[in-house]
Parts: sequence; C-alpha cells; structure tokens
Amino acid sequence: MLGSVPLLVIPFILYNLGLTGVIGSAGDPWATVLLSFAMMSGGTFTMTLGDALIVIALVLLFVEVVKSTRSTNSSIVDHLLSTFVFVAFLVEFLLVKGAAHSVFFILMVITLVDLLAGFSVTVRSAGRDVSISQG
Repeated sequence: MLGSVPLLVIPFILYNLGLTGVIGSAGDPWATVLLSFAMMSGGTFTMTLGDALIVIALVLLFVEVVKSTRSTNSSIVDHLLSTFVFVAFLVEFLLVKGAAHSVFFILMVITLVDLLAGFSVTVRSAGRDVSISQG
C-alpha cells in the first residue's frame, strides 16, 4: 500500500513547511540561496531553495512515471491519490496567498504532468497486455 502513495506529496509538504517558516528564511523562503559558486565562464551559479525543491520534484516525477508502468491493482489507487495531490495543489494555489508563487505553480504543473503521464502510460501498457485471438 505504501508503494501507491504519490511521491509528489513530498514537495507539497515541504512547500507548506516553508510557508509556516519551518524551512527557509523570513519573507520569501524560496529565494534563500543554498549555494553559489563561480563558473569557469566567469558567471556565477546560484541555487535557491525554490530551485532545489523543483529539482527534487522533477526527480520524484521520474520515479512516479516509472511506477506508472506497473500494471497492478494498486495502480488504480496510485492514480486516484495522484489526482487528490493535484487537486490539493490547485485548491491551495487558488485560495492560499502564500501559494501564489512561481515555485508553487511549477510544482503544480509537475503534478499535472505526473497525473496525465500516469494515466497515459497505464492505458498504453494495459493495451499491450490484452491479447485478441481469432477463432
């Protein structure tokens, strides 16, 4: 059952922890610089907490797409829970002032991609599992 928990709930929880002030700095926690270093080109690479959260979400998206290739009974539960995660993102984006942020919007789009990819991959792989015999 734990395998059907959508992993993209992790960035959702982390973002909300940032809104409550548990992680990040006061004001805009997602603008907190995590690391910065000079590149050989002369430019400076800077990664903020928001950038890191998006990278984490993209890695989790990959894992979710791989999980969606399974054709088990729990995949239906996984899709249902992924739908709930997307709806939670959407409702929070529309109703919570702190969620009106580009990082949150990108995370919401990532969950939408997960939802659509999960259904698409499952339908495509289920179609390959069906064998038609002509009599």
